[in-house]
Amino acid sequence: MIPRLFLLPSCFLLCLVSSPAVRAADAPAVAPAAPSDAAATLPPLTLAECIARALDKNFELQIQGYAKQSARDSVVIADAAYDPTVTANATANGSRAAALGAVIPNSEANGQSASAGVGQKLVNGATVGVGTNLGRSVANNSFGPAYNGGLTLTVSQPLLQGAGVELNRAAQDRARLGVRLANTNFKTSVLSVVRSVESAYYNLYFAREQLGVQQFALTTANLLEAENRDRRAIGVAIDLDVVTAQVSVANARLAIATATQSVHNNEDTLLALITRFAFDTPVGPVQLGDEAVPEVSFARSYALARANQPSLLAAQVALDQLRVDLLTAADARQPILDLGGSVNFNSREDGFFDAADQVTTGRGYNWQLGLTLTLPWGLRAQNARYRQALASFNSQQTTVEQLDQNLLAQVRAAVRAVETAKESVAIATLASQLATQQFDQQKAQYDAGLATFRFVEDAQAALNSAQVAELQARVTQRQALADLAQLESSSLERYKIKLEE
Repeated sequence: MIPRLFLLPSCFLLCLVSSPAVRAADAPAVAPAAPSDAAATLPPLTLAECIARALDKNFELQIQGYAKQSARDSVVIADAAYDPTVTANATANGSRAAALGAVIPNSEANGQSASAGVGQKLVNGATVGVGTNLGRSVANNSFGPAYNGGLTLTVSQPLLQGAGVELNRAAQDRARLGVRLANTNFKTSVLSVVRSVESAYYNLYFAREQLGVQQFALTTANLLEAENRDRRAIGVAIDLDVVTAQVSVANARLAIATATQSVHNNEDTLLALITRFAFDTPVGPVQLGDEAVPEVSFARSYALARANQPSLLAAQVALDQLRVDLLTAADARQPILDLGGSVNFNSREDGFFDAADQVTTGRGYNWQLGLTLTLPWGLRAQNARYRQALASFNSQQTTVEQLDQNLLAQVRAAVRAVETAKESVAIATLASQLATQQFDQQKAQYDAGLATFRFVEDAQAALNSAQVAELQARVTQRQALADLAQLESSSLERYKIKLEE
């Protein structure tokens, strides 16, 4: 549909059609229909609907969704390091030793044993465990089977390297930061998809409206050609006027072919974003919208961008991850000094239940307490790894500052682009109105024989250019607003997009 602001004055067309110089037999053909005429019968396709479809169908968002799930599972894996571990074991054994002459007879023995235990790592770095075992042994040279019971408690506590709650939670903290990073990357992809859909939608609008302008220009060119042929027939025009008009018609047809190609290409671009392999789907009418252009403020936009821009947030999360790595690298520079201890209670009875019952009486026990020191000579590798971690941290901190400055410059440029686009629309609108008046004036002078057809043709070309320029200015203004909204992340609120935290 051709927007009202791009239509030539209706009085001009009425003048041409009703002019006696235009014979019914020479009436120009109707301008070819736009390729989107079939789609014009469909309901309007809103930008919000396109964005909703894109968020549902986009390949990149689906891939990022898998990354988010993987990051959440990394948290489960890190937390599982502090889950209790249960062990159980059951064995049976037997042996036989051959006799040594008549002095030492054959000896045979067999036994069975079962054990169970549970161990767990604590958030301060300690490892505790408790286990129990029961066994039965019998030999042919003994009075009967013997039953053994046991209960063991073990504790291991690092005193230097690996000690402390903050350090032992480093893997969990890193995993949770990974979830934040995955969510931030997903937000980046969502904003990118929204911006791509906005761009494709606005470009399709421009292509269709530009095609409408070119079709109207062809209709006008056909009418002027017919009028020139009639004027030549009555001797008030020359062959050059007719040839010039025919060239204008040919140029208008070429412009329509080019504009039609642009419409098809932009329809495919939009369909690629909102569908999957459905390029034959007709795209309904698209609309630029009549909402007022909001006032912009650098201070407000920059504050929003710093608080919400995913690229800056992702860099800050990466900095937090490197801070955890730096903590781990600093801890690795300490010697390994572990305190370990264990106590074992045991029993030996001639019955299974007696052996189990007598374990905790303290009649049989043993204990152990010790320190283990491990110190790599010079700690050269550990110190080098710490320096690497520190360099990575400082590098990322510089990157965050650089991104912040780049964001500031981008917001400043985006705000200026919106303000400039607003002025451009106002100027382009005035230029279009002036071109319309100039065309009407040149056509009136031509009809009165006071100007040549060349002036009419130039005026028509200027009018077409002015109409397209006004259209481009309005689309550019929408694109500039969309760029600023992407920096602010305010497009999520505008289109009511809720993201999982």
